[in-house]
Amino acid sequence: MLAIVLRGCWCNILNVHAPSEEKSDDSKDSFYEQLEQVFHHIPKYHMNILLGDFNAKVGGEYFQTGNQE
Repeated sequence: MLAIVLRGCWCNILNVHAPSEEKSDDSKDSFYEQLEQVFHHIPKYHMNILLGDFNAKVGGEYFQTGNQE
């Protein structure tokens, strides 16, 4: 988790990399609790931009090639 505070424009940029679906529930809960704590420490009047990879892996999506008749 990386937070950048731009004081001149009152803007906060947060770049995060969340645990994937296959990680333990404890590690995912811990990550989101830390993210929530970061947002609680940022003044409410700042603009917040949240970027990152939230690593969602849901289902078994796959792609097929060729003529499908």
